[in-house]
Amino acid sequence: MKIVFAYLVGDILHDGHILHLENAKALGDKLIASVLTDKATMSKKPKPTISFSERMRLVKALKCVDCVVAQTEYSPIKNLKAINPDILAESTSHSKSDLKKTMKVAKQIGCRVVVLPYFPEQSSTSIKNKIKQTGKNEKRRIKK
Repeated sequence: MKIVFAYLVGDILHDGHILHLENAKALGDKLIASVLTDKATMSKKPKPTISFSERMRLVKALKCVDCVVAQTEYSPIKNLKAINPDILAESTSHSKSDLKKTMKVAKQIGCRVVVLPYFPEQSSTSIKNKIKQTGKNEKRRIKK
């Protein structure tokens, strides 16, 4: 049985998240997804809009996900060592230096790394920006 490990923030769950997790699941038999805590996320990004407990519940509800765990650091290395999966599903959205560090640890524990594409047009940030812009346009229309 091949265990696949993937990680995400999961804020405002969208098709890009689903595609990443489905592609990860297709690499093996069981998919363990780890969801970054607010603190872990905020080390590199703004605070998520959706609470950590809701994000955990949403990701767990996806049929492609077999198990969900918390990730207390932005880097997956701590969970990678603890879970010791056969495959780590990474994303092209992560910096080359972060990927390099993660790949080094994965190699040490005998884990294969598969880098999956990132879908920037489907990011939580772009969704939030569209919502903000829609609100601004509505205010302008109402004032006229």
